[in-house]
Amino acid sequence: MTDNATAGPAATAAPLPYDAVVLAGGAARRLGGADKPGVRIGGRALLDRVLTACADARTTVVVAAPRSTARPVCWAREEPPGAGPVAALAAGLRHTTAAHTVVLSADLPFLRADTLRRLLTALGESGADGALLTDAEGRDQPLVAAYRTAALRRELDALAAAHDGLTGLPLRRLTGALRLTRVPDPHASFDCDTWDDIVNARARIREHGHVLDEWISAVKDELGIDLDVDTNVLLDLARDAAHGVARPAAPLTTFLVGYAAARGEGGPEAVAEAARKAAALALRWEEEAAEAGESGGPSAPDAG
Repeated sequence: MTDNATAGPAATAAPLPYDAVVLAGGAARRLGGADKPGVRIGGRALLDRVLTACADARTTVVVAAPRSTARPVCWAREEPPGAGPVAALAAGLRHTTAAHTVVLSADLPFLRADTLRRLLTALGESGADGALLTDAEGRDQPLVAAYRTAALRRELDALAAAHDGLTGLPLRRLTGALRLTRVPDPHASFDCDTWDDIVNARARIREHGHVLDEWISAVKDELGIDLDVDTNVLLDLARDAAHGVARPAAPLTTFLVGYAAARGEGGPEAVAEAARKAAALALRWEEEAAEAGESGGPSAPDAG
């Protein structure tokens, strides 16, 4: 049974501890059988983007044949392979222990950790069996959802008994027996079923307002860095160095700030303090140039 109540957009309480089950073993027929989890959006495989979003999970289970991933996961496989999403979910749940489970498909390019926190908060506040996203057309997305693990196991056992197994069963047979609350999010619920979807996703991450966050997130993943810093501070520093010294000073200065922070405490506060010192130095350079009647910045001969 379902509950048509819609959860609010904001997470108001600490998120519930959870495990994650990522279904990544589909046939991708609408992609001509391509390796969909490995398709790159913004330079990162779709599966790795999803794994980044659920990095807070106590255990992450990927139901698929093992492959190289951006972080370690537990691997599982439905029996027989290709038995469908319900069988795959049951296989993944065998490796989980948390009272709450986030269930995800492996083709969600815009999924973020804050989306999962919202789902978990909605689940905790509603008392429902599950909280799932709805897309731009209001359709349920049961593979972008947080569930009570006991409710999933209960209904999976009932389905297996009624159908002599789970092979070939559609997800609606499972979710139709659960009491659900819904969280609208057309952006995070966007999935890549077709090549047009992939082209669209690749274009959207380069839109103004998204590209910088996407790039910084991709770089941190590539370098294995889990550090949230105020990017505006670094951008302001780069501007001051470029204007007050010379254009090439901008990237070199931000590199040195990162190096200095890594040698010290290494956290966001260390980055902010190093950036403050470097910005103050750049302003002193600019003041000296102004006093001398010089023209520093982009028009200077050494500005590149």
